[in-house]
Amino acid sequence: MAKLWAGRFSKEVDETVNAFNSSIAFDGRMYKQDITGSIAHATMLGDCGIISKEDSRQIIEGLQGILADLESGELELDPTAEDIHMFVEAELTKRLGDVGKRLHTARSRNDQVALDIRLYLREEMGEIRSLTAKLLHTLCDLAQQHLDTIMPGYTHLQRAQPITLGHHLMAYAQMLLRDYDRLLDTEKRMNYCPLGSCALAGTTYPIDRQQTAKLLGFTAPMANSLDGVSDRDSCVELANALALLMTHLSRFSEEIILWCSWEFKFIELDDAYATGSSIMPQKKNPDITELIRGKTGRVVGDLTTLLAMLKGLPLAYNKDMQEDKEAIFDAIDNVKLCLKTFTPMLATMRVLKDNMRAAAARGFINATDCADYLVKKGLPFRDAYKITGTLVAACIRQGLTLETLPLEQYREMHPLFGEDVYHAISLDTCVRERRSEGGPAPESVRRQIDLTRAQMEAWGI
Repeated sequence: MAKLWAGRFSKEVDETVNAFNSSIAFDGRMYKQDITGSIAHATMLGDCGIISKEDSRQIIEGLQGILADLESGELELDPTAEDIHMFVEAELTKRLGDVGKRLHTARSRNDQVALDIRLYLREEMGEIRSLTAKLLHTLCDLAQQHLDTIMPGYTHLQRAQPITLGHHLMAYAQMLLRDYDRLLDTEKRMNYCPLGSCALAGTTYPIDRQQTAKLLGFTAPMANSLDGVSDRDSCVELANALALLMTHLSRFSEEIILWCSWEFKFIELDDAYATGSSIMPQKKNPDITELIRGKTGRVVGDLTTLLAMLKGLPLAYNKDMQEDKEAIFDAIDNVKLCLKTFTPMLATMRVLKDNMRAAAARGFINATDCADYLVKKGLPFRDAYKITGTLVAACIRQGLTLETLPLEQYREMHPLFGEDVYHAISLDTCVRERRSEGGPAPESVRRQIDLTRAQMEAWGI
């Protein structure tokens, strides 16, 4: 394909350089956004009298025809084209002749690509939010089912205090609520239109940037033309939001992996969301969660790529910026893939309640409640803490638990202990009495679910 910028040059670009320079292989996915932006630009050119109304009409119809042909498969992207922008313009010129050559009036590829990437990211963010919303609904539904499913809560991966599975799930719901909010916030700052910035210094043509911004659904034009073509904050912010979302999925995936193991055996994944071994017939591997854990590194790497690419660039546009697309596209693709597989995997897993409760019954996770029992009878907490620690050590020596330790041994430690200590340290009491806001008591978790659903309803999801 002949280069539309070839007038300055006396010979063809070396084939190796052409292949190195080309971006059609990855920016071709933005063909719809490129044509949409060009239609808005052609509309404005005609309305402002920069080109004739008839030329504007023909260009718009020509662009619509190219889009229809690409969508139907009648027209295929030319892999030898330099980029999607040049491909569309060349195809338009091929169809319309000189009229097609008028499209690029008062525009540069610099503001064109800046526009395309924003339009593309805006659309993809909508799908990612939708997928995140589905996972949030799944978490709320599961938490509602497991308000009374007692399990150990952990610190340092050591059993710490009794909680419920519903409580645990709602912790991830809170993370995902923040992820959703970050995506909304990112789109708010992203939604300004660079079109009309041209190469870097605007144009002498009497363009109407407010019109193109409105036609394309932006809040307003970007305020500075240098910033308009060189800003990639939208890519970085989205990559950051996606990296954090993936980090949350990765943390959850790590727990799923642990819970699936015979050492925990808290859950069992549905056969549709697990794999086997080529040599060990007994194996049922949580490959989805392991891949999510691994792909998180890729998305974090994409964020690092964008930051490193931008850190040394002077204003305005530099070819380095071509590297933004592969990084942000990779992040988007992997997040969508992970959300699409994680949500149904979670929804179909089988919770082994008895195993969770049995694990909670071991490890002295009611020790804090034993200390609190004494505090409520008037003993200072630090004294109660020391007494309970001594009791735990005695239980370990004798192979007992706090529930099976005889009352006589309790009384030997302190006369405030009575028969009611066994009720106070039972797992059900330990969970039920933690009614503090945000805690694991069933009514507290129910409030967390209600608040989460109310926020989702306010967002229209």
